Amino acid sequence: MATYKKRGYKPKTEKEKEVIEQDLGENSTTAEVFNTLDETASRTEDFVAANQKYIFIIIGVVAALVLGYLGFKEFVTKPAQEEAMNEMYHAQKQFNDAVNGISSDSLYSVTLNGSEGKFGMLDIMKEYSGTPAANLAKYYAGMSYLNLKDYKNAVSMLDDYKAEDEATGPLAKGAIGDAFVQLNQKEDALKYYIDAAKMRDNELTTPTYYYKAGTIALELGKATEALGYFNIIKEKYPSTTEASSVDVFIGKAEAMSNK
Repeated sequence: MATYKKRGYKPKTEKEKEVIEQDLGENSTTAEVFNTLDETASRTEDFVAANQKYIFIIIGVVAALVLGYLGFKEFVTKPAQEEAMNEMYHAQKQFNDAVNGISSDSLYSVTLNGSEGKFGMLDIMKEYSGTPAANLAKYYAGMSYLNLKDYKNAVSMLDDYKAEDEATGPLAKGAIGDAFVQLNQKEDALKYYIDAAKMRDNELTTPTYYYKAGTIALELGKATEALGYFNIIKEKYPSTTEASSVDVFIGKAEAMSNK
């Protein structure tokens, strides 16, 4: 096996010199590879030396961006989120009171627009844009518009809401379906009811929206599709309120399917 000799090495004897020359002749490819590596390393060193200032500038900019992002998140976004949640408290309370039937229409309006110098959900969205609180405000605003029968604004607001939790995501999708029913856009309503039913698998929202999807599908003459939704409720959620009355709709869907 030929051994690559470092530069500056001198063979001690004529015989050793001949052996090395023979090895290099037989393994010229290996020698060329090492020579290429040496040349590449040399060029890299020259490039770094010539552009050292710019390389340090680039590294500095990247480091500044990373530190800036972390600092922004810690010292700007986080405090803004905490402040926004505090500001939301008044509007959330009005919404909860409205849901519980206390002067509901006027309280839904207060939820949206605020009162007594306190922010409403529209203010939260504007003043704290980009925070989780502003996103949550879209949910409250959308639900308020729905209850005030402003269905177009309800659809717009709820469609912008992004949720990962178990409840509000499906509720928002389902509420869009409710709004489309009121706008007499039943095909759109059906789509959102199905989305709401499939978004999370639980006994609170899933059977509710399969039930609504089934009834709208029947109205649209899609009896076979409706039957599928009703059977899901009967088979997977037998202990729910929807399951207690689903047999009637299964019978209706089967009758329509056989016509």
